[in-house]
Amino acid sequence: MKRPGLNALAVACTLCTSLLVATCGSDTSDLRENTPHSLMGHRFLTLNTVVRVNQIEVTRDRNEGEDESALHTLENARRFREAISAGWPEARITWAFSWRALISELENYRQIREYARECHGKFSDDVTFIPGGYFANAYNDRAQVNRDLHDGLARVSAFMGSGFRPRSVVAGFLSAANLQYLADSEGMHVCQGNIWSQFAVDNQDGDGSICYPYYPSKEHFCKPAQSQEDFIDCVNLDGWTTDFLAARREGNKDGFNSRMGVGPIETVLRDLGPEPGLKEMIAATAVHFDPGFALNSFAWVTNCWELCLVPQFGHLECLTAWLKAIHARWPDATCITQGEFGELWRREFRNNDSINLRFVARGSGLGGSDRDKEIRWYMNKDFRLAVLRDIATNTEKVIDFTPYTVSAQEPAGMTRRWSLMGVVNQKQTRPQDVPVPFLEMPQRYRNAILQRYPGEFER
Repeated sequence: MKRPGLNALAVACTLCTSLLVATCGSDTSDLRENTPHSLMGHRFLTLNTVVRVNQIEVTRDRNEGEDESALHTLENARRFREAISAGWPEARITWAFSWRALISELENYRQIREYARECHGKFSDDVTFIPGGYFANAYNDRAQVNRDLHDGLARVSAFMGSGFRPRSVVAGFLSAANLQYLADSEGMHVCQGNIWSQFAVDNQDGDGSICYPYYPSKEHFCKPAQSQEDFIDCVNLDGWTTDFLAARREGNKDGFNSRMGVGPIETVLRDLGPEPGLKEMIAATAVHFDPGFALNSFAWVTNCWELCLVPQFGHLECLTAWLKAIHARWPDATCITQGEFGELWRREFRNNDSINLRFVARGSGLGGSDRDKEIRWYMNKDFRLAVLRDIATNTEKVIDFTPYTVSAQEPAGMTRRWSLMGVVNQKQTRPQDVPVPFLEMPQRYRNAILQRYPGEFER
């Protein structure tokens, strides 16, 4: 197999940074000031926070997990937002309120809602709704989730006032039918409705998608739409950027957190600790902002820092330091709301046909990010493909091949199992998930891969 060398990618990064990329011809009048009018040629960061009353509000009147109401105070909300401004003064973030956080008459929740409205006016932050506790479809049927989306968005508009309408929805995972409802009935065309590679973690699985935005199929939210008839006009965003080497693992197998990357819980607060955690956050960011930018001509990193984490774990200094490091190392980067980013994506990509993403990452040596391994990902409308290389022996095998040209089906009922498992899956949880050399793959799969990437693999 031919592969892009990291030294060559570093050179390409320098060249890409200096390119003048023309903006697309679409109308950009609704973009905020200081937002690039083009996706290409730019690096983007999106950051959101979640405000809730209970850890997982599985329905409007039933909860799982801890009561977090005492953790959500105006002081903690201010500390969180000020930590962001200290690291990146121009940053714009997305606030997502759960149903109970929207209806609570407790003084602290009234104050936080008012503060979020203040941040919208001061920083141009976006304010929106999160159904359930990331896992709405695991506990509610699709019709109820639609009702929750409608009523929750209306509640946000009511407390924000002045005709305010959120620019996106935060959902963790969201089924195809609910994504279509957002587009068709709510006029909402951006949703964080996918947590890339999540499997055997928390209360819902959802491995199988590409890690950058895409228009989902009506068959399955993890599958990119294949045709106009299959198309949902709601850009599906990842929840937070993970380390590609760590993410290939199943849950917390062998003591390594598969969700490690830029996320605070998995990287800073529980597993690595502040100093190594910050190093990992920067390393995971660099994979996208350096070689990823060189390969794709744009880059995106996203993160969620739940408000309850502020009093539970602290270490807001890591959030500030991470933002400062990004701002200093990649001064051209822009931190905008996820709605703004999704709208830029829609202007650049009218469908999934021209999506053609490549990533290459060497392990950071922290946690489950093996220093002696390199992983390459290829992602497009037709399939996703991952190749893992052992650096010492220079041997490599395909660890994931998920074709999207075949039919898919979401669960009919309420369950945690929402993954789209392909021919070979990176988590290696099924007997068929045995890594295989490229040349030992069935010919029809090799043909599909070579048609997309003729210069990457030797016949």
